[in-house]
Amino acid sequence: MIRFVLKSRLYKAFFFTGLIFAIGVLSYLFLFDYSFVDAFYMTVITITTVGFGEVHPFSTEEKLFTTFLILSSLFTFGYAVSSFSEYLISGDFFQRLKIKRVQKQIEQLEGHTIVCGFGRNGKQALVKLKSYNRKVVIIEKDKELIKHLDENRVLNVEGDATSDETLLKAGIKKAKYLITALPSDADNLFVVLTASQLNKECKIISRASKETTYSKLKIAGAHNVIMPDKLGGAHMASLVVTPDVIEFVDRLTIEGDTTANLEEIAINDLPKEYLNKTILDLDLRKKTGCTVIGYKTLNNEYIINPDASLKLETDGNLIVLGRPEQINKLRELF
Repeated sequence: MIRFVLKSRLYKAFFFTGLIFAIGVLSYLFLFDYSFVDAFYMTVITITTVGFGEVHPFSTEEKLFTTFLILSSLFTFGYAVSSFSEYLISGDFFQRLKIKRVQKQIEQLEGHTIVCGFGRNGKQALVKLKSYNRKVVIIEKDKELIKHLDENRVLNVEGDATSDETLLKAGIKKAKYLITALPSDADNLFVVLTASQLNKECKIISRASKETTYSKLKIAGAHNVIMPDKLGGAHMASLVVTPDVIEFVDRLTIEGDTTANLEEIAINDLPKEYLNKTILDLDLRKKTGCTVIGYKTLNNEYIINPDASLKLETDGNLIVLGRPEQINKLRELF
C-alpha cells in the first residue's frame, strides 16, 4: 500500500500531510498529556500557522516540538502545493476525469460491440458500425490514436486488449460482439481465448494473417475468422474471371442509411403474429418493395432464394435485397 502511494507525487503530498497531522496530535496527546480536543486544536493552529494562543504556557520541550511541527508542516504544504500544481498543469487531473466519465458511459452499455485495435481494419469496422448506429467501444494502446478517438467522441479504453482488466473495462461481460483486428495473430488468439471465457454468449470475429492460425482461432472460440489478404487476392482474381458478377455484388453496398441495398431481419424482432408464418404471409414485396434473397436457420444453415412457403422460425434471420429507399421503408416497419 505504501509503495503504491509513494509512486505519485500527489499521493506523497497527501500522505506526508496526514503523517505530520497524526504526529502532531499523538505527540501532544501522549508526550505532553493534552486531552484529544486540545491536542487536535494545537495541531491545527500550529500546522496552519494562524497564530491563535496556546492552550496553556509552553514548557521548553513543547516549544521545541511546536517549532519542529511548524517547520515540518511548512515544507510539507509547500511540497503539496507544488505537486498539486504540477498535477493540474500536466493534465493528469483532467485525464482522470475523462477516464471516469467514459468508464461510466461504458458501464451503462449493453449489447454493444468491442473493437480491439484501431488500425486499418479497426477503422473500417468502426465506420461500418457507426453507419448502422451500433454502440461501439474501441480498445487501443497508442496514445495518438486514443487522442483521435477522444476528439471524435468515440468511446474507448486505453490499454492492452490481451489483458482481462482491459476487456472488463470495455464491458466484455455485457457485449454482444467482439472484433479483434490486432496486427499479431498471437495477440488475436489470446484476445479470443480471454473473451470467450469472460462472456460465452459474445460473438467473436477475429482477423488472421496466416492460414495456419485460422483453425487455432476457431478452436479458441472465434465464430468467424477473416483473412483480409486472402479476401483481397480472391476478389482481384474474381474481377478477371467474373467481372460483371463481382461489379454487381460490389454495387450491393451496405455503407449506411443512404446507400444500403442489403438488410438482415431477425425473426425474433418481428411482431409475434408473424412467428411460424411463411415468407408469403410477411408480404415484404408488397409492403416495402424488398425481396427476400436468403434465410439463415436456427442451425446456422443458409438457404439462398428461399421458397415463399418457408416458415419463419424463432432464432432465424432473413436476408433482404432492395434499393436504399426500400431498405429505409423496411427499417421503419421492422
